[in-house]
Amino acid sequence: MDYRKLGRTGLRVSALCLGTMQWGWTADESHAFQVMDAFVENGGNFLDTADMYSRWVPGNAGGISEEIIGRWLKARGNRELVVIATKVRQPMGSAPNQQGLSRKHIMNAVEASLRRLQTDYIDLYQAHAYDEDTPIDETLRAFDDLCRAGKVRYIGASNYPAWRLMEALWCADKHQTARYDSLQPHYNLVNRAEFEPELKHICEQYQIGVTPYSSLANGFLTGKYQRGTETFSARRQGIMRRYNTPQAWRTLDVVQNIAEQTNSSPMAISLAWLLAQPAITAPIIGANSVDQLLPALAGQEMKLSTEHLALLDEVSSWRVAE
Repeated sequence: MDYRKLGRTGLRVSALCLGTMQWGWTADESHAFQVMDAFVENGGNFLDTADMYSRWVPGNAGGISEEIIGRWLKARGNRELVVIATKVRQPMGSAPNQQGLSRKHIMNAVEASLRRLQTDYIDLYQAHAYDEDTPIDETLRAFDDLCRAGKVRYIGASNYPAWRLMEALWCADKHQTARYDSLQPHYNLVNRAEFEPELKHICEQYQIGVTPYSSLANGFLTGKYQRGTETFSARRQGIMRRYNTPQAWRTLDVVQNIAEQTNSSPMAISLAWLLAQPAITAPIIGANSVDQLLPALAGQEMKLSTEHLALLDEVSSWRVAE
């Protein structure tokens, strides 16, 4: 496994990050332990979660993923060997102050995450999305206090538009607080337009580490979906609504052709393309089992040729009209 610095920081993380939103949802605790064990055994050290995972499941109050990770950390005794990233912002209850990026919610939420994770510090604490109702300086001062107290090592953001990320960087510079050193955007071969026009340049200019989610487009880039196939589950219908475009299918065709030429897989090719982008630190991958994890790990070993990179760039470019 390769290791990369997280943006301008001295923190070194594995070139792939294990996403854990599925723990306690589509993967039970036993399978979660197996996947995390296999990830670490193969050199991975970077795990991403969030306090609200997975409140969307009926009867789930959230915090389940963090709890499973906490029990795994305690059972394995390997806290110092892994980098734990979690997030705050989304609703964790029905009360008005149980969501957002106010000082009150951040301070309450971090204590709850620390308890669930069974640790006394969080390596990377991320704003899960921006909060239009809270001044950015209030959020950053709260994060800064957590860093000074040793409860948080670094801070990052997720789902921030370019102008809000720049506002946060400016505010941190003005008030001399901790600043966002990572960004977690929605970015993959068939969704480049959200990140590349503006956010990419900001991250490169200000040395912000990038850990994209939906790296495989919710499975679309693995090749498991076919043109014209009926998708009956609500989850698959949602994926098709997002990625069912002529350009996305053309991109997948090229991915599959390159996979055949290199005796690889569409998954490995898609991840290798992400890892070849200068702004990217560690794409986030998910797996419900070890069998699903291992092919994804092959992506960080795959080195695409200049010709293959050019083909993928051309077919998937957000500048190309449908």
